[in-house]
Amino acid sequence: MTGGPMPRSTHCACTSILVGKAATLDGSTLIARTEDNSCACAPKRFTVVPDAAYDHELFTSANNGFALELHGPALRYTSTPEADSSEGLYEEAGINAAGVAMSATESTYANERVLALDPLVEDGLAEDALLSVVLPFITSARDGVRRVGGIVAAHGSAESNSILFADADEVWYMELATGHHWVAQRIPDDAYAVCANRISIQEVDFGSNDFMASEDIRAFVDDNRLNPRPGTFDFRRIFGTYTQQDAHYNTPRVWFGQRAFSPEVEQNPEDLDLPFICRANRLIGVDDVASVLSSHFNGTPFDPLGSDGDERSRGRYRAISLSRTQEGHILQIRPGMPAERAGVHWVALGTTAFSPFVPFFANASSAHPVWEHTGARPETTSAYWLLRTLGMLTESRYASASKPVDDFLGACRCKAHAFVARTDATCAPLAGEALTEALTRENRAFMDELLADLRTLLQDLVMAAAEDSRLSFAMDENL
Repeated sequence: MTGGPMPRSTHCACTSILVGKAATLDGSTLIARTEDNSCACAPKRFTVVPDAAYDHELFTSANNGFALELHGPALRYTSTPEADSSEGLYEEAGINAAGVAMSATESTYANERVLALDPLVEDGLAEDALLSVVLPFITSARDGVRRVGGIVAAHGSAESNSILFADADEVWYMELATGHHWVAQRIPDDAYAVCANRISIQEVDFGSNDFMASEDIRAFVDDNRLNPRPGTFDFRRIFGTYTQQDAHYNTPRVWFGQRAFSPEVEQNPEDLDLPFICRANRLIGVDDVASVLSSHFNGTPFDPLGSDGDERSRGRYRAISLSRTQEGHILQIRPGMPAERAGVHWVALGTTAFSPFVPFFANASSAHPVWEHTGARPETTSAYWLLRTLGMLTESRYASASKPVDDFLGACRCKAHAFVARTDATCAPLAGEALTEALTRENRAFMDELLADLRTLLQDLVMAAAEDSRLSFAMDENL
């Protein structure tokens, strides 16, 4: 009997969106994801990791003991690590100083047939370490795929995970299926993809420059007679799962994202063969991606907070934005700019349904103390906890609180785009250290502005809730 450890419990679930440069409003490449945990409160920070120089230093994961020797220069990058890193860093997403974006990971699931023959490696590369040992060392999206592939070849993968990469020209989606086998596909420039905890890549063209794969994956499949459709190489069919859980937990999120971008295509939310590569009926912007990542099947009978449908339909599918969503990010690499100005890391801490996506110019030396500091328990000096409080206040009184919160989020979007345009104009003549200092200063000033707006909204919601108490009795104004 083939041995090996049982599949490890993954840290997060998540929903991912990738958009090629010809499919976006301004020619940017976009990769985006929610980070979901198994519990509602797993605090996150948003920070900047400085550049470094390694001399054969050993990185060791606090999560599973994975170890990798690091050597050479490491680029500065943005990240959203755990507030408590005792069980791993889980940095999740960032943009480095070379203008390369990475998001890791979307938890993925391979089927029992392939895992039996190539089990996951208990002390192999896992989500907690991926960003830390890859993003500082890469200078292109393809370079990211190659680095992960090399590490997996040498050390194995501890989890089935999907990873997103982007630079100014290309967007790549990489799926680690088993202990040593993976496939990566370049998203066509005019296309988008929505992925949700299933192997998504379909037909693989091994002769195309738009695909990469583990070295002997075809021999592995052929020798073990794993391909149900000889003559093709459908990665999802060979390595993926087709279960009832997929139909209720995973596929409906893909359906909703495709419904948002390609509404003219009628599909079934439980269709396990929804396409991976799609074309939208319009150009896609940051706000469009944020809208999907912030959604809970809004406007359908499947919305847990909605009034359409019935109790059964509203609980039928797993929504995109959940109470246990810890952060969402949209990593934007803009065209026609040097790397030091191209990257904007949009971050929403807490439940994305109720949190604004805040633009942060990636070429900064630090973030903001209120975003960087997060304690283990609620506190007023942490953006994560302030936004988590906003989510709880909104959901608990959704009928009355959703309107002021929607107004707040709309105002944040308007201010965010104005901030990006204004900062681009102000900083256009700058370069080098002067540009980094200016962007650091501008980022902080804008975060201060949103923080003041957020605190005012929280005050208003608390006061409105007090007035709406059931512990009241109307007689006259003095009683």
